[in-house]
Amino acid sequence: MRLRGSVLLGRFQHPAQVVVTGFGLAILAGTLALSLPAASADPEPARFLDALFTATSAVCLTGLVTVHTEAHWSVFGEIVIICLMQVGGLGLMTLATLFALLLSGRIGLRARLAAQTETRTLGAADVRHVVLRVAAFSVACETVVAAVLAARLVLGYGEPFGRAVYLGVFHSVSAFNNAGFALWPDSLVRFAGDEWMILAICAATLVGGLGFPVWFELARNWRRPRTWSMLTRITLLTSSVLLAGGTLVLTAAEWGNPRTLGAMAVPDRWLAGLTAAVMPRSGGFNSIDVSQMRSESWLVTDVLMFIGGGSAGTAGGIKVTTFGLLAFVLWAEMRGEPHVNIGHRRVAEATQRQAVAVVLLGVGLVVGATFALLVVTPHSLDRVLFEAVSAFATVGLSTGITDDLPPAGHVLLVVLMFVGRTGPLTLATALALRDRVRRYELPEERPIVG
Repeated sequence: MRLRGSVLLGRFQHPAQVVVTGFGLAILAGTLALSLPAASADPEPARFLDALFTATSAVCLTGLVTVHTEAHWSVFGEIVIICLMQVGGLGLMTLATLFALLLSGRIGLRARLAAQTETRTLGAADVRHVVLRVAAFSVACETVVAAVLAARLVLGYGEPFGRAVYLGVFHSVSAFNNAGFALWPDSLVRFAGDEWMILAICAATLVGGLGFPVWFELARNWRRPRTWSMLTRITLLTSSVLLAGGTLVLTAAEWGNPRTLGAMAVPDRWLAGLTAAVMPRSGGFNSIDVSQMRSESWLVTDVLMFIGGGSAGTAGGIKVTTFGLLAFVLWAEMRGEPHVNIGHRRVAEATQRQAVAVVLLGVGLVVGATFALLVVTPHSLDRVLFEAVSAFATVGLSTGITDDLPPAGHVLLVVLMFVGRTGPLTLATALALRDRVRRYELPEERPIVG
């Protein structure tokens, strides 16, 4: 197995290529599995495009669907979706490394570098421990959330025990991995006022989307905030601001809307507003009808979706670290500082360029996809933009136009979901044949900016 894996990894000149190829193979395997007659609830097998779209959405942790999950797929098909969400959440290279460790107890350097790219660890020697801790952390969180959901479904809604456990496992995996798949046709709308169901799923979404490195550092040094890394500080600060600000703005915007929050009791409005702020961070569930939200709420949700969650977690988007870092860059430029400092550390110029590249690539992809969708569909700009951002940021929220799109629109969303999951910069790096090193420097010149 090690020899075969080494030959496969040796064909690639950069670990990012392995990650991108691995996710592509996982989507292909999921598409083939969902195309089987046993995966469909109907006698006829699913259409290839529906199987491809669902497999991509599951592996890329998006949650956009062209067919209703429970009505269209059989139990076998739903189990396939669970497996695909788990593969996408842990990361294909993380799973591959874990299996290699379990079977042989050791892995090669190339395999460690591939897992390093997926888990965003800082040293290849740390990958072994990180992979095991990521797997244990994921299983533990999903088990706790599944138990809470199952107990609530049995005690509060009279679901049979076996059915409640199945629903709890499905939605805990979906929530922790920020996948957004639900077996209820209205997602979480029926539970909008149920604190147990809503808060459990919101907590799983936030925990999974915050990023594994942040949780591991908090577990080690939660009593010593001064020792926290720059990653942890930026992630916690930016996430807190976005969560609080998103809750206040979205609740205020929808407070008087009779089709969303306006018909609810006051405590339920705040709970639904919190959910509306959490889920654009890549969660993908909804406790109010997104299609009935006001245009200004869609715009705020677009921004939250595009930013996404933490790095090296299950969330998508450009990541809160990227957004927070650019905010510090802007602040330093406005103050005339020669360097960007966060806490007692200086941000490397290469990191600043990487953040700018990720944002610009993301904006370019969203704008291009929005233009293409406007060409092939009759829907308005606000709805099409919402769909494009949701696909790119692997969120899964929709204004209700996903299944109305033509095949060309579905294919475009498949590409957006794949690029959003693997990352614009990772994909660009994977396509490069080799790293280019410039052995000379050109004379410096300052053009006029602004």
